[in-house]
Amino acid sequence: MQFEDVAAAKQTMRQRILGARNALADEQLEVHADAISERALALPEIDAAETVAAYYSIDTEPGTRPLVRALMESGRRVLLPIVLDDLDLDWAELTDLDDLETAGRLGLQEPAGSRLGTEGIATADVVICPGLAVDVDGARLGRGAGCYDRALGRAATDTVRCIVVYDQEVVESVPSTRRDERVHVAVTPTRTIRLGRKSSALAALRTGRPA
Repeated sequence: MQFEDVAAAKQTMRQRILGARNALADEQLEVHADAISERALALPEIDAAETVAAYYSIDTEPGTRPLVRALMESGRRVLLPIVLDDLDLDWAELTDLDDLETAGRLGLQEPAGSRLGTEGIATADVVICPGLAVDVDGARLGRGAGCYDRALGRAATDTVRCIVVYDQEVVESVPSTRRDERVHVAVTPTRTIRLGRKSSALAALRTGRPA
């Protein structure tokens, strides 16, 4: 598939997924966020982690606010991204939820603490990243700015990459190129799926059982 075709296919998928997300009620978002937190905290990689790079969800994104709160309360070091003018990601440690402030043109909640630089993600044992969809081979669909593709490329080679999405956003195939960074685990409100092992991940997708 040509690059232009991949880009067009990605944009079509983004529009469809964002439309479905915008139809979610506030009550559904809260229930999903609590379920996501419970499933993510049950991951052995997070249980063993000392530093977790996460994101603080906004709008109709799969909710991570209960998860971020739980990680902080457990004594783990939590890093959150700061979007730079060139759409790269800086990082800062979140030590108090009151330190979050709405910043940047994307309207994200960002920590006000000292910045660690774009290489700060390299200190994370687990990266919890946003996305609009993921396929059974670990290909991730972002919003198109390339923020997390650049950031994930700086993570340590043994860092576990976990994407948080809704159930219907784990799909058989996401249009991608070699430049797109892949992830290892998908957490949804009802499932945890190990990615990159196509046969078992695909079976989990079709049966609804964890892989």
